[in-house]
Amino acid sequence: MSKLGTRTFTLLQTVTSVGLSALAWAVTGVRPIWNGSQPSDRQRIYFANHASHGDFILLSACLSEKQRARTHAVAAADYWGKSRLRRFIAQDMLSSVLIQRQWTDEAQNPISIMLSVLDEGHSLIIFPEGTRNMTDEPLLPFRSGLYNLSMARPDVELIPCWIENMSRVLPKGQFVPVPLLCRVVFGAPITIAPDEERRAFLDRARETLLALNPRPLRGD
Repeated sequence: MSKLGTRTFTLLQTVTSVGLSALAWAVTGVRPIWNGSQPSDRQRIYFANHASHGDFILLSACLSEKQRARTHAVAAADYWGKSRLRRFIAQDMLSSVLIQRQWTDEAQNPISIMLSVLDEGHSLIIFPEGTRNMTDEPLLPFRSGLYNLSMARPDVELIPCWIENMSRVLPKGQFVPVPLLCRVVFGAPITIAPDEERRAFLDRARETLLALNPRPLRGD
């Protein structure tokens, strides 16, 4: 790609990011609540509940433009890679990191792919449930990715984030958002304790995230 083409592409990415952030604020009036952590330029892994394709857009909208530019959502390639248009939107316009949930080739190893992004100095948004939660349970059990990333890169902050109401703003199968107030609660960083076993850490991380779930907004 030529320098001019690269600049144009980067500008298009920036415009897309700013535009979606503005749309998220306009539709949801999203209110970020920093409960135990503060906005920071530190490298982070934001881990959140997942019930809507719009979750990462809402979370990203709560970050500064500088933070947003270096923070990438991890998304499932089996959904976002189904068509050239979806891949273009997710990977090219939204700078998402696409991973294969069912992989056989080591080159597709999701942990290796995410670590390579971290090693470039970027931050990640991940959903430890591994899929959208379409059940009545507030949160599904966590898969191992969060533990593996933290063990491999212990200096990267782990920030729990509870996303409220986005599943009602953009329900499954819908593409037109419904105006509704939303909040994103950012909790205190967590770390793996010495000799803490995988499942114990994942259960503790899950409970930490559940504890951030705010009371329903008035009028809901």
